[in-house]
Amino acid sequence: MTQIKIAVIGLGYVGLPLARLFATKYATIGFDINQTRINELQAGKDYTLEVEDEVLQKVLRETPEMNTGLYCTNNLEHIADCNYYIVTVPTPVDHTNRPILTPLYKASETVGKVLKKGDVVVYESTVYPGVTEDECVPVLEQISGLKFNQDFFAGYSPERINPGDKEHTVEKILKVTSGSTPETGNKVNDLYASVITAGTYLASSIKVAEAAKVIENSQRDINIAFVNELAKIFNLMDIDTHEVLEAAGTKWNFLPFKPGLVGGHCIGVDPYYLAQKAQEYGYHPEIILAGRRMNDGMGKYVASEVVKLMVQNDIKVKGSNILVLGITFKENCPDVRNTKAVDVINNLTSYGANVTIFDPWASPEEVAHEYKLITSKEKPDQQYEAIVLTVAHKDFLNINLQSMLKPEGVLYDVKGILLKQANGRL
Repeated sequence: MTQIKIAVIGLGYVGLPLARLFATKYATIGFDINQTRINELQAGKDYTLEVEDEVLQKVLRETPEMNTGLYCTNNLEHIADCNYYIVTVPTPVDHTNRPILTPLYKASETVGKVLKKGDVVVYESTVYPGVTEDECVPVLEQISGLKFNQDFFAGYSPERINPGDKEHTVEKILKVTSGSTPETGNKVNDLYASVITAGTYLASSIKVAEAAKVIENSQRDINIAFVNELAKIFNLMDIDTHEVLEAAGTKWNFLPFKPGLVGGHCIGVDPYYLAQKAQEYGYHPEIILAGRRMNDGMGKYVASEVVKLMVQNDIKVKGSNILVLGITFKENCPDVRNTKAVDVINNLTSYGANVTIFDPWASPEEVAHEYKLITSKEKPDQQYEAIVLTVAHKDFLNINLQSMLKPEGVLYDVKGILLKQANGRL
């Protein structure tokens, strides 16, 4: 029996936890084009904080020749003898919200250069139905010269990583699997089942698995859009939205969604992938896109509500100093990809306010590179006309925010974690 050797292509928030898990049982090569990332991981450090350093260090190996363990590299030769290739690269959208498949094409080209007869390529990136077989497989065939479902095979197993969540880690989340043939589906399912303690679910086809993933996040997006709309309505009625949701939540089948800013690389992006494919079939998905419009507009809404409160308190907005607490896309996580806190900041700046950003989790260098904004990990030592809590980092609960406000200053709580302290809540 051929020894299983796995290559994980892309070592970000999805790829690294998966590679670490497989490395506990199989020889695993983590491949990434970012040399800095490779150096960091081989030194036993993970800046995403998804894998604790001591956990990572337990599986790391110094050379790619091993029976189990993880070796991280950007050298193509090191993945040439693998027989399972798992692609975990990002799938973003452009400024018009159209899917960008370039990372998938590039990753497929990389795998195609080393693909051999009998190998299996599994994709985990979130896509619309059909991408694996209609977009990625042709690239694999062209580069490798091999024939799909004859010389090599494919699978799809959608990632379900929740960045920053230390309870629902990769092995504790049930995994959907699929294969391009029934035999391949069983092989892929058995591979994941050997390390996923929560179990697996073998879908009937790759397209079914792709569709299942994209609707998971679309469903959450629509539900959050609904409560965001409720928040706007109840604010007009001077009713506390969080108190309404708490009361409604006493019903056994009420879904506990909360209003907020919907960013990140999944919920804020994936619905556009499904919408794009639907439109190719001549169908305009009204509910999905309506939810996206609602959630994409929340940054502007929050900024306007803050400004309204400042005006009501006779605070001059232009030239005022406003502190924004948090710029990551979610709490207790350093991920700043597609964060909607930036929308709040940019809209406040458009009113002429001077905005200071404090986030103990975010990398100032990454924020500067991605958004051309200055942020600090250190709590500022001054008072402000307004403070806006955009991200519910646990660190903010231990700060006396009232002492950082000027008299009549405004405290606006987007996430509803400050109870009755805030002047305004979403």
